[in-house]
Formats: sequence, structure tokens, C-alpha cells
Amino acid sequence: MKRYLVLIAYEPGDWEAAGPEERQIYIDGHQAFHDFVDEHGRRISGAALAGADTATTVRQSAVTDGPFAETAEMIGGYYDVELPDLDHAITAARLLPPSYAVEIRSVIDLDAAGERVG
Repeated sequence: MKRYLVLIAYEPGDWEAAGPEERQIYIDGHQAFHDFVDEHGRRISGAALAGADTATTVRQSAVTDGPFAETAEMIGGYYDVELPDLDHAITAARLLPPSYAVEIRSVIDLDAAGERVG
């Protein structure tokens, strides 16, 4: 099994502006994702994230409040999953609501890579 972080980006306000039918599409997409991952691997964790306006960014010893990405989309949630391969991760990601932009990143086990941190 390989570990993947599935990052979910969407337009701010999409959920708030959605009517009951559209909200059900979101719910159904997440349930389909859960079912697929549970059948083919495992969910390690996942969560919705607070809005980008609550973000704190740390760069070169400077800490500032607020989002700094030059994009209308924001990362609004994630799943940390184990699946057999990238093809399974892509299949799972395609089950999420179609309005999302989904990024899949392999997770590197630093202990196994000999690059222990700390």
C-alpha cells in the first residue's frame, strides 16, 4: 500500500451558496470516496479546514496572518489515505464532487528514507 494526501480545493462560498440538491451531491461524492477507499485501502484521517482567512503563514522566521495564495480556490479539506497505487487514488479522487480541484500527493516516509527529522 502507498500513502497519499488528497487535497481538496474549492471556491470559497460554494457550500454556503449551494441549495439542498447541490449539497446532497457534495455529501454523496464524499460518501462514494469513503466507500471506495474503505474497499481498496484505508482512511488514515481527513478533515475540513477552517477558511483561508484564518490561516497563519510562517516564512523565513516571519509569521503573518492571512492567506497569500494568488488563487480564488482555497484548500478546504484533505484525506490521508493508503491505497494500492496512484491509479486507485485517482479513481477515488474522481468520486469527489466535480466542482473540486483535487491534488494527490504521495506521502514520503522519512524514517524509511533515512532522513529522520528531529
